[in-house]
Amino acid sequence: MSFDVLHIFWPFGVFIAMLFIIGLYCVLATLNLVRALIGLELLIKAVTLLLVVVGFAGGHLALTQALVITLIVIEVVVMTVSMGIVLGIHRHNNSLDVRGLKNIKG
Repeated sequence: MSFDVLHIFWPFGVFIAMLFIIGLYCVLATLNLVRALIGLELLIKAVTLLLVVVGFAGGHLALTQALVITLIVIEVVVMTVSMGIVLGIHRHNNSLDVRGLKNIKG
């Protein structure tokens, strides 16, 4: 890595690490299902940004753009399905609390 690439990557790397840590905290520390989905969204955005920065630093921006577009499409599908599941849980329990999931039997 040259100094210019490292100089560009450093602020993005710090921001990506912070975004990933915040998303991981939201997923692991909350009992609310919507907050967990928001944390998952933050994790996916951190990975997306990391892919773009690494692709730019490595000189493979076209490949990275294709991967990011695929990741965004998959992310939308996962978020849509998971939000539908969360809404179904809310209709059944009248709560978004994770602790109420023990009562659900399929």
